[in-house]
Amino acid sequence: MQLARARSLVGRSLVKSRPPVFAPHGRLQLRPASTDSAPITPPKPARRRWARFLQIVGGATVVTVGTLGVFYYATQKDRTPGVQLPHDPSKKTLVVLGSGWGATSLLKSVDTSDYNVIVISPKNYFLFTPLLPSVAVGTLNPRSIIQPTRYVTRHKARQVSVIEASATEVDPVAKTVKFEDTSEIQGLVSTTTVNYDYLVFAVGAEVQTFNIPGVKEHACFMKELEDAEKMQRRFLDCLESAAFPGQTQEEVDRLLHMVVVGGGPTGIEVSGEIHDFLEEDLRSWYPELANNVKITLVEALPSVLPMFSKQLIDYTESTFKEASIDILTKTMVKEIKEKSVVLQRPDKSIVEVPCGLVIWAAGNKLRKVTQDLMAKLPQAQTNRRGITVDEHLRMAGTDGSIFAIGDCSATSYAPTAQVASQQGAYLARIFAQIAKRDNLEARLRELQSAPQAEETAAEVTSVTKQLAKAEKLRPFQYSHQGSLAYIGSDKAIADLPFFNGNLATGGVATFLFWRSAYLSTLFSLRNRTLVATDWIKVKLFGRDVSRE
Repeated sequence: MQLARARSLVGRSLVKSRPPVFAPHGRLQLRPASTDSAPITPPKPARRRWARFLQIVGGATVVTVGTLGVFYYATQKDRTPGVQLPHDPSKKTLVVLGSGWGATSLLKSVDTSDYNVIVISPKNYFLFTPLLPSVAVGTLNPRSIIQPTRYVTRHKARQVSVIEASATEVDPVAKTVKFEDTSEIQGLVSTTTVNYDYLVFAVGAEVQTFNIPGVKEHACFMKELEDAEKMQRRFLDCLESAAFPGQTQEEVDRLLHMVVVGGGPTGIEVSGEIHDFLEEDLRSWYPELANNVKITLVEALPSVLPMFSKQLIDYTESTFKEASIDILTKTMVKEIKEKSVVLQRPDKSIVEVPCGLVIWAAGNKLRKVTQDLMAKLPQAQTNRRGITVDEHLRMAGTDGSIFAIGDCSATSYAPTAQVASQQGAYLARIFAQIAKRDNLEARLRELQSAPQAEETAAEVTSVTKQLAKAEKLRPFQYSHQGSLAYIGSDKAIADLPFFNGNLATGGVATFLFWRSAYLSTLFSLRNRTLVATDWIKVKLFGRDVSRE
């Protein structure tokens, strides 16, 4: 009976399966169990998912290739400027002194086809100063925040002469500028003079020391690129000296005490950047010293960041307290020594604080060339803060041929990069209007000297109306775009205009906004790419702790 059952099962299996097929040469070939002769295909939902996946990958590839193509085109366009118009003796000469925020903003916007432009500056580059504290601790490479002036001028319509030299004297009567080569390597000619029709005085300011003893000799400034590089070297030098065998604990504490003088945005950002360097890198590479690093911020005023709202000041102070950064307000620096700083407390008592490094970020003063120019016009130039200008930024006491912008001028606005940048863009529009006025005046003289006819009279009337309109210059009006400051620990504060009031915000989200705002403010695609790359490198690999 079992045998019969087995035969029955075998029979049923043979019925369900297809019979074997004998291939050529007698080899047995089994057919699949399915009776459907069509090829096996995946279910429809699987096919749809696969098609959707290929569509997404293809779209992403197209977008990536297109973006890289546009990026490459933009970089090559910047690297290969076109042919420029040559110097034109019939055009007026516009001389620009400086290469800072005001001067560079003017150069980017001015139409050089209307003028022969000459730029004279001791630096042949523009420096993005708000990110200077990041260079001081190695967050950014120094080259990432500088833009060579020739990168700007080579893309203008007419050739622009860029001269790396320091202006030493301006003669507002003879309309000349005397300048000299102050570089290490000089040629046979190191001093010369150039004539101008219009002069833009944008030489900026230098560090204000308030004649406090020892500031120039022992403090690190935060004004120029070399200042940030100097601070970075000294800071790492303090660490290595503290790690030297045999140092007493007292000497280690002194070497690792960093004192920042000045409670403005620069001083706050330097303190925050040092703290980030300590927490994110130094604790890994100097574990035996990290707990000894101390940061002290000294401010003579009752509070730090006086240009920000009270809410943001309190937020900054609380953030610094959590980061163990000491803030000494109402405290004045009386002297800076080689190994200490002498402070005057709010109660007028004097204390000498040992320290390894002092960073000075406490104000600006006029350069000598600015003071000399003002001294030539004593009746009109009486403001000690800077050059007095009218509502069109023309220097008072001159015939309107000298314009002053930036930190060297005295206006009702704060001496900030934002103000100088808007002043430069405003002057570019003014010079375009002046060129139009000059052309209309020349055309009117031609018409008046030509034989009078009905068509000529009509054109004279039209040109006269246009000239009257061109002579009306709009005054400069500053539009405040807000204030930003980085306070360390991946936090930033922002005081932004919002409708008829202000929006005060702080935290990590504001820090991301701070970074995006500065990226968009950088003058070129090159700088934006370099700065973004530096931020990514630091996030992945940390800051470099090697000392040159």
